[in-house]
Amino acid sequence: MSYPSAHVLSMRLFVNQLTVLDFSYLHPSRGLVGESWQVDIELQGGLDEQGMVLDFGNVKRQVKRLIDDSFDHRLLLPADYSGLAMRGNHLIFQLQNGNRIRHCGPDESVQFIAGAEITTENVAQAIHQALLPTLPENVHSVMLKLYPESMESACYQYSHGLKRHCGNCQRIAHGHRSRIEIQRNGEADHALEARWAKQFADIYIGTEADMVAITSHNDQTCFRFSYTAEQGDFELELPAQRCYLIDTESTVENIARHIRMVLEQEFPRDSFRVRAFEGIGKGAISESGGQS
Repeated sequence: MSYPSAHVLSMRLFVNQLTVLDFSYLHPSRGLVGESWQVDIELQGGLDEQGMVLDFGNVKRQVKRLIDDSFDHRLLLPADYSGLAMRGNHLIFQLQNGNRIRHCGPDESVQFIAGAEITTENVAQAIHQALLPTLPENVHSVMLKLYPESMESACYQYSHGLKRHCGNCQRIAHGHRSRIEIQRNGEADHALEARWAKQFADIYIGTEADMVAITSHNDQTCFRFSYTAEQGDFELELPAQRCYLIDTESTVENIARHIRMVLEQEFPRDSFRVRAFEGIGKGAISESGGQS
């Protein structure tokens, strides 16, 4: 029995949930939006001398690294939106309601995406364009699927920045789509979960110490945040109504603890267990009576 040669035989290699992109993007009506998307990939091509389209190890190293380095923990910008203006590394984004968002940061803290809005389709196309030239000649095409985690429970989408972080979390405007689970006296309290999900819908969770000015634009109060981190100088200004201030760094540990402490003040006779996610499959737990 004979088989087609490696140059003729075309196969597809797939890796589901290759990585998770945690990022924020600017939207004409929603403003600054935190998001988490899973990434599935298919590579089609001829077999190499190993009998492979591409070694799984290279997919996980080379392909995942490029996607993470270029799109993860960044602020994605709709390059063709008419309300986006750039002056060097300063950007102004005019929302449809007349409000605006200002951002300043190093080049690697943002990523331009073709289109007037950020969608899974045009981000997948941007990844495809960046990825295909880096792959071996036997790989003919790349198919990508980007999608949020399927959730039946309460979730919220927030953005933040961690100036003390030694990695990419220091970028002032990156974010997550996150579940929240709250137990009250040992029982799930879905009403409280829904309340906090609404409170944190499309919110910027800012550290009070990083807020350097209160300004005004279009008769709306705005908060300006600014700090210097290892990667450079960062600044963000957005409507105050889209901000939630806490007195600590906005790590998920501190967010979970903050929610628990607010609930304990509101319901002093009850005990709480807050399980706050940071994106997909990770997060922090804070419990009444514990050390957290």
